[in-house]
Amino acid sequence: RQRVQKAETFPFRTMQAGVAIDDACVNSFNNLKLKKDARYIIFKMDDDLTKVVVDSTGAPATPYADFLAQLPANECRYAAYDYAYQHQGCERNKIVFIAWAPDSSKIKQKMVYATTKEELKKRLVGIGAELQCTDKSEAAEAAILAKCQAV
Repeated sequence: RQRVQKAETFPFRTMQAGVAIDDACVNSFNNLKLKKDARYIIFKMDDDLTKVVVDSTGAPATPYADFLAQLPANECRYAAYDYAYQHQGCERNKIVFIAWAPDSSKIKQKMVYATTKEELKKRLVGIGAELQCTDKSEAAEAAILAKCQAV
């Protein structure tokens, strides 16, 4: 009689960053979506990389170029932008979620932002499109327009 040994299997678990989402992030997003009191919201991690907080907001009349200028060259950010565009002759709006992770940002920061992105998106109900950007050319208005018209 032969005994067959089972190979031990270890369950793989996804790494959780343990990062909290500040309630002000959700409240600001809901105001952007429902009250249209801002054109964009930029979210960032606090200094300890343990909590997502609101970094800045833009007035409803803020042009897209001003929003782009607010994204830092060497640090990751998340953003929600209420983008207005024309599609087949109709005026439309879509809230675009932007994950900003420049190549020059620190590796640890990129990893924590990447693992927290989905959790933040779950809390921000009403996102119409998403962009992952590593430089300003990927976040250009033409890229946003193409994404909004495709979705």
